[in-house]
Amino acid sequence: MRTPTGPDPACPPGQAPVVVLFGFMGAGKSAVGERLAHALGVPYVDSDDEIVAGQGRSIADIFATDGEPAFRALEHTVVARLLTRPGVVLALGGGAAMHPATQALLRAHPCTVHLAVSLPVALARCGDDPTRPMLRHPDLATLHARRTAAYSELATHVIDTDRLDADQVCRDILQVLADRPTHRSHPDSTRRHPPGSG
Repeated sequence: MRTPTGPDPACPPGQAPVVVLFGFMGAGKSAVGERLAHALGVPYVDSDDEIVAGQGRSIADIFATDGEPAFRALEHTVVARLLTRPGVVLALGGGAAMHPATQALLRAHPCTVHLAVSLPVALARCGDDPTRPMLRHPDLATLHARRTAAYSELATHVIDTDRLDADQVCRDILQVLADRPTHRSHPDSTRRHPPGSG
């Protein structure tokens, strides 16, 4: 987990800070993001939804038709654009934070939250969702471990979601924002739930 850097995350007067959420599938990014945006009074944006709207087809169809490399290139373009939007809560697709150029953008962002989830809990939450092509990955355990390590390194805050519902996670993020001195976080004031807490 990194120390926040870059400009003050407060938007112009009257606007709420931008928060970026990322994590493995099943971490609750959409549910938490919608609640957080409502609480902050700002729009909620999902990068996967933006891709689907722009392409007119599902993520699963893009994977099947164009292949994962083409999808990741498209995803990076969309995420890079979304990261410039002020005053929104932005949830990223599970693989978006693995793109090297996107990682550079996230490292420069002052408020990034990793919603951590163990693999068994993620699979229980996702079920056999046909809209999630990564569920068919041949080695999900390795994928989960690699992505989780990257998410944690990129995040300014990490919250373990295994035993927390979306409302509890939202409250914790709001507390993180409230605790940040002059909208900046010190490593000692960063809230992190250890695995199995709640």
